[in-house]
Amino acid sequence: MKFLEGDKERLKKLGVSTLLDLALIVPKSYNDYTLSSKIIAESFHTLKVTIKDRNYNPRYMRLTIYAHNLDQELKAIVFHPKQYHSTAMAIGKELYLYGKIEYQYNSWQLTQPQIIEEPNLVVPKYKRRLQNKTVFSLMKQYLTKEAVLAEGIDEDGWQKLESIHFADSSFVREFEKNEGFNPEIVEFLKYLEIYNHLKKLSSKKVRYKAKKSFDSDISAFINSLPFELTSDQLKVIEEIRADLRGDIATRRVVMGDVGCGKTMVIFASVMMAKGSRSLLMAPTTVLAKQIYEEAKKFLPSSLNVALVTNKSKEEDLSEYDFIIGTHALLFRELPDVDLVMVDEQHRFGTKQRNLIEKLVSSGEKRPHYIQFSATPIPRTYSMIQSSIIDISTIKQMPYPKDIDTKIITKKDFNYLLDHIKREISQDKQIIIVYPLVQESEAIDYQSIDEARGYWEKNFDRVFVTYGKDKEKEEVLEQFAKEGSILLATTLIEVGISLPKLSTIVLVAPERLGLATLHQLRGRVSRNGVKGYCFLFTKQESSKRLKDFCKTTNGFEIAELDLKYRQGGDLLRGDIQSGKHFKWFDPSEDEEILRRAKGDLC
Repeated sequence: MKFLEGDKERLKKLGVSTLLDLALIVPKSYNDYTLSSKIIAESFHTLKVTIKDRNYNPRYMRLTIYAHNLDQELKAIVFHPKQYHSTAMAIGKELYLYGKIEYQYNSWQLTQPQIIEEPNLVVPKYKRRLQNKTVFSLMKQYLTKEAVLAEGIDEDGWQKLESIHFADSSFVREFEKNEGFNPEIVEFLKYLEIYNHLKKLSSKKVRYKAKKSFDSDISAFINSLPFELTSDQLKVIEEIRADLRGDIATRRVVMGDVGCGKTMVIFASVMMAKGSRSLLMAPTTVLAKQIYEEAKKFLPSSLNVALVTNKSKEEDLSEYDFIIGTHALLFRELPDVDLVMVDEQHRFGTKQRNLIEKLVSSGEKRPHYIQFSATPIPRTYSMIQSSIIDISTIKQMPYPKDIDTKIITKKDFNYLLDHIKREISQDKQIIIVYPLVQESEAIDYQSIDEARGYWEKNFDRVFVTYGKDKEKEEVLEQFAKEGSILLATTLIEVGISLPKLSTIVLVAPERLGLATLHQLRGRVSRNGVKGYCFLFTKQESSKRLKDFCKTTNGFEIAELDLKYRQGGDLLRGDIQSGKHFKWFDPSEDEEILRRAKGDLC
């Protein structure tokens, strides 16, 4: 719907860009100016009165009034009266007053009455940056039945909106009795909010012509692998195949749990694009090198593969069929590319992800673009995001994960030490994740600096690294080859494959979201070996951590994380902690989302 030019600034102050944005600005309360027929104590009344007598001073003005609609005399009081009160409430004046009636000093008293111009109206109170009458006038001007139906809302929805914004006395009485909207209205507002959100998202879905379509036969590649792909991997490969055949540039996100085998889907995509150039951007040098080594191992030798990091020499990349790199790719001269992939996409900023695509785009045509994420999002957010982008999921694991997760406290430290010694004696590796590098009074846990002396004194081959460590990539590589214990921060959440890692200890787990805890736990048992995750906490009890211990399924963890933290704003950024929706609850309202999504199709 188009708004009048003169109203656009006012609507902008209200945060309104669509008609349904305006409809979702609902009243906080109502003033019912219907003339009262009887007195109800401690309630608001509208009276047609004649001023019979008054006593005026700067602190208060006492009035004797005759209420025509009640056919009786009562008192009124105005505190800190202004000049206009003196003029408007002169003796003999006839006017309409609205206020609360209380029984005071053996008589009925109207306290701090408000002068109203017209009775028998219900006025909604919006409590916004603009004056209430301005907001209400915008509602009356734009919120018409014809306009609402044109937005795809049905007749029943219009009737509910009409009752909310243009309420009658019975609606107000029910609102006041319930101290808010009734459940039927609340459910409609949930629906309207997510319907409006989905509608906005779908308007952002831009379709570009693909630079190239391709469909190379990859059966020989799949048969050459020394293991069988899971049915989920094969399903996602087929979904990507259908995308790459088309003349519209794909926008797809592949979500899978930690260790679900996304790398093989990446390689299958490269093989489908054989004859064209593919590019993959990974968030860390360690991960980029890891994928490069696997590419050299599993892809045919006829495919020329390049690795680009900050330390790589400048070279002509047009000689390569598959370019793997870190964000260093953003600063290189890139050749023509027809398939762009981003691994662990949530580790990059939106600008970085968009820039890599633009660097290899050609005019109005775009490369196929696939993002991979090891952080599954809840079902509701997946359904919401599918309004912008296609989503695939890999839930099956090539190796069943066998990880015991246990909450431990200070009294369990000797038990933990015995476990660590036993694992190291079996040539297994341990990671201990601390919340801080240096000591801080704000957190009642040891930092890496405080703890490292103990571990280095009592154990051999102890390595230490953290986010700002300039040598962290080298430390991680060296630890992978010869270390026993790694002391680190959450930097090891993504992008490190440690086949011998059996145990991870997470210090102060209550400070981290469940999705992050799961990512960290996912470092162990990568090849099906027995794994252990210890949550070292000083909290007496935590249902959230207990729930986390019960499952190793990343999709279930995503639902738990949503339950405990709520979701964020998908329209203006990635999912973050903090509630975005006012009415719609992603953890409970999946069925309402399905209905809204179906109505938009």
